[in-house]
Amino acid sequence: MSPGGFFCDRIGGVAPDPRTDIRDLTLPELKAELEALGERPFRAGQIFDWLYKKKVPGFDGLANLPRGLRQALAARFAFRELEPADTIASSDGTTRFLFRLHDGEHVESVLIPAGRRLTACLSTQVGCKFGCAFCASGRHGFKRHLAPSEIVGQVLVLERALGRRLSNLVFMGMGEPLDNWDSVERAIRIMNAPEGLAVAARRMTISTAGFLDAFGRLEALDLQINLSVSLHAVTDRLRDRLMPINRRFPLEELVAVAESYIRSGGRMLTLEYILLRGLNDSLDDADGLAAIARRLRAKVNLIGYSPVEGAPFETPPQAEVARFARWLEERKIKTLVRLSKGADIAAACGQLAGRPGRS
Repeated sequence: MSPGGFFCDRIGGVAPDPRTDIRDLTLPELKAELEALGERPFRAGQIFDWLYKKKVPGFDGLANLPRGLRQALAARFAFRELEPADTIASSDGTTRFLFRLHDGEHVESVLIPAGRRLTACLSTQVGCKFGCAFCASGRHGFKRHLAPSEIVGQVLVLERALGRRLSNLVFMGMGEPLDNWDSVERAIRIMNAPEGLAVAARRMTISTAGFLDAFGRLEALDLQINLSVSLHAVTDRLRDRLMPINRRFPLEELVAVAESYIRSGGRMLTLEYILLRGLNDSLDDADGLAAIARRLRAKVNLIGYSPVEGAPFETPPQAEVARFARWLEERKIKTLVRLSKGADIAAACGQLAGRPGRS
């Protein structure tokens, strides 16, 4: 990778600074860059330690590196920090963070506490291409992919602010992770590397609406990362309406590719299913969902719809949600009714929009 190549490729040269952010590089890539500078490769491990263990915010913080090397790195690479633009806390402990990026765009991350677990919900794109009818992320269109440094940067800023490590990372914020696989894969490798953030693969989850073009590359990652498939409908007719991606990758094709993924050694799948009153919450829908879950040996997360401004949907009553869950459980499907944490601050599933000025 040449300096500036990845960054300019990903956002079309919008940034005036053509240099690659040093945190766009995996450890092997950084070793290769250092060798090109005439440095010994062991320096890469030292740099990773400063970047991801000590979380220094600039090249001057790389204290045990020779001054000449620090200057060479600063000339060759950028160091772009995410700027916290807004923070709002929910009564249930969830916190939504708005970050301003170097080019003026914004993304959101969510911090979700649950007992001893502290989960960060990370964004992978500014906006979204796929326009799911119940989701706020794509309502203002797609702007660009995030670079690896901007994905990892969300974790670095949060952990630095909290003074503690996050226990789980989920790629479930703004954007479709598999549509930005180049960046997401690099971010995962940096997060998983012992010299990097040292996050176990099993503590990371990728959520996809069914972008099948990248499934083969996900298999090739060969890490035991959790995978969630956002299903939300059990017929093509309804899924076409709710999730336009289904017109490109129909339901049967999605299920068949997911079956292949499981056979290849992928971990147990989770099917995410947002319940929309009067649309996908009948017992016939539950039967269809049970059939797909059984075929994929998947567990099911049921989520009551969280309102999005301008979207014409309603949340089913809790009694109806419970009835739907019981129907699945009676058919031996492992089912969890997920609480929509952060709904009062527009931080719940489908509510992230990356728009400044939201209360």
